[in-house]
Amino acid sequence: MKILICNDDGYKARGIHVLARIMAQFGEVTVVAPKFHQSAMSLAVSLGVKQLAYKDLPEEGPGKWTYLDATPASCVKFGLEFKYENRDPDLVVCGINHGTNASTAANYSATLGAAEEAAINGRKAIGVSLCDFRSDADFSAVEALLPDIMKKILDNWPENHPGLFYNINFPALPLEVIKGVKVARQGAGHWVKEFEPWDESSLGVLQDSFLWQHYRVTLEDGEKAVFMRGTFVNDDTDAGTADHLLLEQGWITIAPFNAQMTDPEEFERLQKLI
Repeated sequence: MKILICNDDGYKARGIHVLARIMAQFGEVTVVAPKFHQSAMSLAVSLGVKQLAYKDLPEEGPGKWTYLDATPASCVKFGLEFKYENRDPDLVVCGINHGTNASTAANYSATLGAAEEAAINGRKAIGVSLCDFRSDADFSAVEALLPDIMKKILDNWPENHPGLFYNINFPALPLEVIKGVKVARQGAGHWVKEFEPWDESSLGVLQDSFLWQHYRVTLEDGEKAVFMRGTFVNDDTDAGTADHLLLEQGWITIAPFNAQMTDPEEFERLQKLI
């Protein structure tokens, strides 16, 4: 099996190295990852007349590694174009993301954006996340459980299902505490109070987070600085199927997503109406 791996945390992140080791059990691994952290880029691509630097990384492994100074979706495009003769990896796996990609976070996620890019190109695609933003997150439960989850998904992948990709989230819990695996749907929620005045003294634990990148900029006259953080508001009442609520209960969640964005129920309603 030929496996392309990508992430949004950058090629130096611990999660992608764990994922490469896990997926090397299944076949030949090729990694194309962003040079720098690219969280919340969704399906953004690096368009325009812009130089995109890349570099092969023979010191990394397992597999063949390259970084590209571009978005995760662009990394998948690059991998398909330049790392496979016929754009034909059997599988694209993205992650392991440092942080949750459940509920509405999935809409912003560049981990899932990269998986969606693969699905658009007709490749089997899976995104994997651990609900722990720390750079030294403990991936031992993922290493123990993900291989069997992957095998079951791959052995039962449906035929003729264009656009399909899977979103797997692990709770940040020790192996012995995790309850098991649940098939889930994307839970509903949104963020409020998302913008705060820039104040480094208020960043707290975020300063130690792998995902948190703050850039000091030179402000022009009259400019003030803010940053985005926000408070998540749960809009879901079904704790038995919503991915973020199941994660809170200690379950690993698998949610089937699709790059085909047409709403099937509304499609049928409109056909009858118009």
